Amino acid sequence: MIDRSIILDGLVDLIVRTALIFSLFLLFAGHNAPGGGFVGGLVAGITLILQFVAGGRGRLKDILWGPPEVLMGIGLALSLFTGTLGWVWGSTFLESAKLEIAVPLLGVVKATSALPFDIGVYVVVVGLTAALLLSLGGEDAS
Repeated sequence: MIDRSIILDGLVDLIVRTALIFSLFLLFAGHNAPGGGFVGGLVAGITLILQFVAGGRGRLKDILWGPPEVLMGIGLALSLFTGTLGWVWGSTFLESAKLEIAVPLLGVVKATSALPFDIGVYVVVVGLTAALLLSLGGEDAS
């Protein structure tokens, strides 16, 4: 059994919460500015690494949304589906589409097909990082 550090646990919790918010900022701001699904997924993956260092496989399994293979499959399916929508609209694969809707009180709301693609990439990167960490093994810190 490994003794857990209260200081390490506290710092990891603080850093993880801040880094996850930053990774979501990178994800949502990425199609108009530097960032996107890959960079946001890397930042979220770093939070998984911190959780793994602080608590081992058990802690990592507790915070995952599902098995890493399922996460990677969902992300890849979402990205591929978004890419094929370009063909549906009569254009090329991965052609970006833009939708503008006039919403009362909010004005014109714009949505692009780049966001679901970036979300898929984000989930693939997080799933891959989790799969790599879980394959490392090691003793659980409890």
